[in-house]
Amino acid sequence: MTLEDIRADFALLDDWEDRYRYVIELGRALPPFPEELRTDANKVRGCASQVWLATKRVGVAGKPSASDRLEMQGMSDAHIVQGLIALLFIIYEGKTLDEILKTDAEGIFASLGLKEHLTPQRSNGLASMVKRIRSDAAEMLAA
Repeated sequence: MTLEDIRADFALLDDWEDRYRYVIELGRALPPFPEELRTDANKVRGCASQVWLATKRVGVAGKPSASDRLEMQGMSDAHIVQGLIALLFIIYEGKTLDEILKTDAEGIFASLGLKEHLTPQRSNGLASMVKRIRSDAAEMLAA
């Protein structure tokens, strides 16, 4: 699934209840999050619900490169937040570490109309997840 698929699907859904259900379904489609990754280091601070994000640098040649990508796994105990994680993964999928740093994920959420329909707590949680992914990408790029 691509961001353009999400945009097209959102255009077909008339009301926000349907869009929320769609986001929740995206979250349900995420692969199971391994229990061993539910660590304090992977926990995202600043979220009202429980959120874990695990990232790993993936390179083509086996050595660090500017074209490396970020492999991400995540989960939340809240259905809508799990869906937001899925959307973030779709936004960042296939991007290099540098492209991740240049991507305005919150702007994309706003363009979908999602940001204005999130509670302040969920907006803060979304910002924390974006900050965490960008921070991981920046650290890996600097290494």
